[in-house]
Amino acid sequence: MANSASVGSMACSSDGSDTVANMISAHKHRDKRRRKKRASIVKYTTRHKMKAIYFLVGLLTLASSFASAYDPSPLQDFCVALNDTQNAAIYHYILKYQTPFNIYVFVNGNIFKDLKVVVAEDFFKHVDPGNVVNKLGSNVTPVSVNELPGLNTLGISLARLDFAPKGLIPPHTHPRATEILTVVEGTNRLFTKVLNKGDVFVFPIGLIHFQLNVGYGNAVAISGLNNQNPGVITVANTVFGSTPPISPEVLTKAFQVDKKLINQEHCEAKTQ
Repeated sequence: MANSASVGSMACSSDGSDTVANMISAHKHRDKRRRKKRASIVKYTTRHKMKAIYFLVGLLTLASSFASAYDPSPLQDFCVALNDTQNAAIYHYILKYQTPFNIYVFVNGNIFKDLKVVVAEDFFKHVDPGNVVNKLGSNVTPVSVNELPGLNTLGISLARLDFAPKGLIPPHTHPRATEILTVVEGTNRLFTKVLNKGDVFVFPIGLIHFQLNVGYGNAVAISGLNNQNPGVITVANTVFGSTPPISPEVLTKAFQVDKKLINQEHCEAKTQ
C-alpha cells in the first residue's frame, strides 16, 4: 500500500509537472507572439513615420525650389509712373467721388500710365549743374522715379553732385540702396579715401557716408543707386531737426558735449 501510495503520489507529481511545463510553454509562445506583434506594429509605425518625414522633406525641397525659381526681372518692359500732379488729381477724384481704389493699378506705390499714352519724354531728363552757393557749398540733383517717371519698376536711379571748393555733402545714408559714385571733375574725399577724376567708389546699402571736395576748384560727381527711390537720411537733420525733437538731455549724454551746444544745433536745424 505504501508503494502504491508512493507510486500514486509520484504519478500525481509527474502529472502536475507536465501541466506546469505546458503552462510555461504556452506563456512563452504567447509572449513570443506578443513580441512579434509589437515588433510589427513598431516597424509599421516607424515605416510610416519615415514616409511622413520623407514626404515632409520632399515637400520642403519642392517649396524651396519654388521659392528660388522666380524671375527677378520686371514682367513688362516699362511701367511709367504718373507725376505728382497727376497722382494728386486722381487721389482728389477718388476722394471726391468715392471711387474704389482697385480700379487703378498701383505699382511700387505709384499709379502708372496707360501704355498707349507713354511717350519718349517719360524716359528723358536733362540735368543742369546745381547751385552750390549755400552753407555747405554743395548741391545734390536727384534723378529718381519722382523726377523721371520712366524709372518706375526699373530699380535704378542716379544723382548729380556739385561741389564748390571745400564743399561738403554731410554724413547721410540711403536706407534702400547701394550707391556707386564716380568723380567727373575735381578731387573728392570719401571717408579717408581721396578720389580723383575717373575714380569710382561704392557705399554699401545703409552705410553712413559723406563727400568732401578737398580741391581748390569746383568738383562734379555722378552717383548711381540700385533703387528707383533710394531715400536719404541726413544724420544731423535727423538727430537735431526731428519732430518732435529728441530731448537735449539724451543728446547731451549721447554725444558727451555741453548742453548749450545741443541747444544751438537744435536752433540751427530749425532754420534750415
